[in-house]
Amino acid sequence: MGKKVLLLFLLMVTGSIVSAQTNSKKNPFVLFTGLVLTSDSLQPIPYVAVRSSRRGLIGYSDEHGYFDVVVKRGDTIEFQQMEKVSTSHVVPDTLKASRYNVVKLMTQDTIHLAAIFIRALPPKSLFYHEFVTKDIPDDALERARKNLESEALKEELRLRPADAQASQQLLAQTRANQLYYYKQAPPQNYLSPVAWMQFFEAWKRGDFKKKKKAKPAYVSPY
Repeated sequence: MGKKVLLLFLLMVTGSIVSAQTNSKKNPFVLFTGLVLTSDSLQPIPYVAVRSSRRGLIGYSDEHGYFDVVVKRGDTIEFQQMEKVSTSHVVPDTLKASRYNVVKLMTQDTIHLAAIFIRALPPKSLFYHEFVTKDIPDDALERARKNLESEALKEELRLRPADAQASQQLLAQTRANQLYYYKQAPPQNYLSPVAWMQFFEAWKRGDFKKKKKAKPAYVSPY
């Protein structure tokens, strides 16, 4: 009786092993898990993209560097992270178990990207205030409009040195004035009532008061 029970038990175990091997051959998928760490300090690397050569992106590592994805036997799995050198791993096609664990080490890439700071928008109650009081620089069209205004052109012409034609005209006008009163004294307006009246009017207006130097209205386009 005992021999029959033992024989029956062996047949059941053998059948289960054969069935498991048959199911493993029929099911090509494997649960691929592991950790992604830095090669120098063995620190976990979060949010590493896990890609399959056949199906593309299949998952990411969590904040502790742990990942678990479903792959096929014989797949080439690539691990990619922006600041690290990409690495790959081949899942053995002769794997019998349904799980496969690895520890991947990634090295720091030599390319450094500039830091990006993301700030939240102001609250809705302050949005209109920020929008109205924001100092928005002039664009090229606005600068051109300001530079073409009459006052800006006058200020620019006043600050610009005279060219050859303007110098020649000034010299010719000065010589003409000198030749007009050649060999005689030019008239003096010290006792002219009109000149004194203009002087008093300018004094009342405050033309002789010290004024602050106004900034030029010309805006450089550069």
